Amino acid sequence: MPNSLLYFAATLIWGSTWLAITFQYGAVPASASVAYRFLLAGMLMLGWCALRGERLRLSLAELRWSAFQGVLMFGLSYMLVYEAEHHIASGLMAVLNSSMVLLNVLGMRLAFGRALDTKSLLGAGLGILGIALVFWPELSEVRGASSWLGVACGLGAALLASIGNLVAQRNRNLAVPLLPGIGYGMLVGGTTALLLTVLSGQPLVFDWRPQYLASLLYLAVFGSVVAFACYLTLMGRIGAARSGYIAVAVPIVALLLSGWFEGFVWRSWTFAGIACAVVGNMIMLLDVAGWLRKIGLARLAARLA
Repeated sequence: MPNSLLYFAATLIWGSTWLAITFQYGAVPASASVAYRFLLAGMLMLGWCALRGERLRLSLAELRWSAFQGVLMFGLSYMLVYEAEHHIASGLMAVLNSSMVLLNVLGMRLAFGRALDTKSLLGAGLGILGIALVFWPELSEVRGASSWLGVACGLGAALLASIGNLVAQRNRNLAVPLLPGIGYGMLVGGTTALLLTVLSGQPLVFDWRPQYLASLLYLAVFGSVVAFACYLTLMGRIGAARSGYIAVAVPIVALLLSGWFEGFVWRSWTFAGIACAVVGNMIMLLDVAGWLRKIGLARLAARLA
């Protein structure tokens, strides 16, 4: 599958999960919903791997690193996302999550010695600025202890997810089987959320309403199995820094869906923010330097190369 299709599949699916997650709120604790989602997703992923005849017996080291990835990426980070949205608006959570783009760039530098090139920094900066402009009304309403707790949870979720991306990059570099590694990681992440739900004294209840069941199935199959398989495959090809830009594109898709289903009001800074995000997207993912050389701007191209 070409990189562009992997990118757009993950972006479109995750953009729709913001809407699907709203059907998860209710009687079931947020951490329990995370547990149900990733336990189901892990079983489905490993079942798919078995049907494809992939190697399911991983070495102890491979299992350990897949579990570490799962705790960070599928367990703790998602629990913090759900907790953050109890205190702040989902738009602000989108802004905080977009910081993962810059965290990935810095993380690749610290963990793998990847150079901090102008292209990545400029693209990441424009992306974060664009998302901030889109959700500026929600940003301006952050006040009070509850809101700042939500901000802390949102930033913590982005940081843990970024570290999880670096672990995933390490696993790809050492040829840990991709899909089985994801499957085991999801089981460990789901188990982590389940244990923390029990230890915190929250009830392990389940919601049998059709809305909850349908959203859980969608989040497990598409939002977890399909989207993470696309994203981590893309990351193995182009690196965590560039693939992480999906964190900027996803809120834009969510915004379009919100406008369609929830009557989101578009303002001037909404369009300005989307423009910044699109330009940043082009800088991160396209050969802008080659295009600039073709039109005679070789010096500027050299800075972005």
